[in-house]
Amino acid sequence: MPTDEGTGATTVVAEHDGADRAGHGPPVRNGRTPVSARVRRIDAEVAQTVERRLTRLLTRRVAQATAVDAVFGADVAERLARFTLGGGRRVRPQFLWWGMRACGVPDDERIDAALQLCEALELLQTCALVHDDVMDQAATRRSRPALHVDCAAQYEASARASRHRFGESAAILVGDLALAWADDEAAATNLPGRHADRVRETWSRMRMEMVAGQYLDVRGEITRTRSPGEALTAACLKTARYTVERPLQLGAILGDADETTLRALCSAGRGAGLAFQLRDDLDDAFAGPSRRDKPVGGDLRTGKPTYLLALAHARAEEDGDRQALHVLESCPGRPDFDETDLDDVRHVLERTGARRSVEEKVGRLIAQSMRELDTAPLDPVARARLQTLMHRAAGAPEPPAEEDRGRSTAVVEGAVK
Repeated sequence: MPTDEGTGATTVVAEHDGADRAGHGPPVRNGRTPVSARVRRIDAEVAQTVERRLTRLLTRRVAQATAVDAVFGADVAERLARFTLGGGRRVRPQFLWWGMRACGVPDDERIDAALQLCEALELLQTCALVHDDVMDQAATRRSRPALHVDCAAQYEASARASRHRFGESAAILVGDLALAWADDEAAATNLPGRHADRVRETWSRMRMEMVAGQYLDVRGEITRTRSPGEALTAACLKTARYTVERPLQLGAILGDADETTLRALCSAGRGAGLAFQLRDDLDDAFAGPSRRDKPVGGDLRTGKPTYLLALAHARAEEDGDRQALHVLESCPGRPDFDETDLDDVRHVLERTGARRSVEEKVGRLIAQSMRELDTAPLDPVARARLQTLMHRAAGAPEPPAEEDRGRSTAVVEGAVK
């Protein structure tokens, strides 16, 4: 997975510290709306702000669940809270926040709505990860036992063979509860009718896309799909839109973005989100365990139909490389997949040029996303933050700061002269 997004403070100078309310905020001076102290604080620590709100929300929710039943509260609700607060980079909330900020300075009502949707996104992510680990039969998550493994271990003393099934069943229920709480938070967002309708429609579409992409993923494992096009469709649905594009869209809706800006942000988010997934596929195959929160080669062990594997297969067929085809058709998804198999698959990914091609595609996708951001009239501070977030998500070198870009341009121009 990509590294955690930073939370460097922005350097916008505020002329007024009062909350900016629509029609009642501080006056615009020199063509710029001043930034309130509250906005500046959140700008400086989006992830931490969401973390604090999540902690308060989950404390309330666990208490409610415990009031229903003490065992349910301890076994299910508390596990949900620990999982949600026990890691994660808060990537989606950051894209939502900066998508809104890219459109201007929000008032208090929109700030509250954005942060509530950020909490909902993190609960939806909990649902997705917990269910994903069950479907993938993953043993670990964030360097700890996966939630279904942890649930099964709780009743290991019973020594019953069915405890593994119990663990998976309990984890599915944890994910279901996380989804219910996510929907509760999204539905309770206080917004004017026009914004509420668009947020509700986008939220509903995002959930369906996420499930559709996940289904295509598991279907590809059983059907042994080798189509690069189908692999990209699944990656776009399960990750690109859900991780970057839809959070950006939600933020842009809250920011009252015009259609041109909304299209540019969505297009940039789709490209960066796809780059995010392709980088994750590369990391699964080639990165060391220290760079991931799950064991390296996990997708290869389950035979997940990634674009990387599909491209290698297509290249091997095109070249008539029977040895490569044998490795690609016999190793991924094998129950006894071991380190030797991993090395063999890596060799094929290198030999067919699939690794290099996917890395180049990641670079092209990020470059396209940067061009899309440049087409829209975005707040310059927010544009810079989105550029950094997208580069980090794709594991690409971060863009230079504004002053560095100017200095680099001057050097190049001097060399040309």
